[in-house]
Amino acid sequence: MLIAILASVLAACSSGHDSTTPAAPGGGSPTAPILSASNGANPGSSPTSPSRAAGYPTAEAAPGAAVPQVRDAFAVLQATYNDGCTTPGNCEYFLTRVLSNLDDLYKSMKASPKGSGHFAGPLTWIRAMQDTLRGDFSFPNLKRHQKLLLGTRDKVNTWMQSHPADYR
Repeated sequence: MLIAILASVLAACSSGHDSTTPAAPGGGSPTAPILSASNGANPGSSPTSPSRAAGYPTAEAAPGAAVPQVRDAFAVLQATYNDGCTTPGNCEYFLTRVLSNLDDLYKSMKASPKGSGHFAGPLTWIRAMQDTLRGDFSFPNLKRHQKLLLGTRDKVNTWMQSHPADYR
């Protein structure tokens, strides 16, 4: 009986909503759309490619899970400064990670009790980056926009460094 209950709970959890529908171009969802490996985008990428895997650029949180605090999302983003495209075979992982971390920080800032007005600059920069990518999280597109990704990360970092109360 316990197994039957667990099986029904797991089935209910895995039958959630469809997260493969991208946002409408030029607006739509306030966060970057989620790309699923099964939606046919990036036909040349390998199925195990980080930018092609289900849930990129970010995976949806479990139902009822709290959005991380801004300081926690920012700490994860700062860790990207110890990585880069200099290691062979690491560039795709790195760029996808920066994108995912910026998206997570965007969600955290939007959910912050301080209000999105407090984070107007970083939210605008991240949204502009998301709009420029237009839902294409393939490695070739991320590589083409590498300067934008890292520039956005750096602008957000500079802004956050001048607002230490937001990350301490």
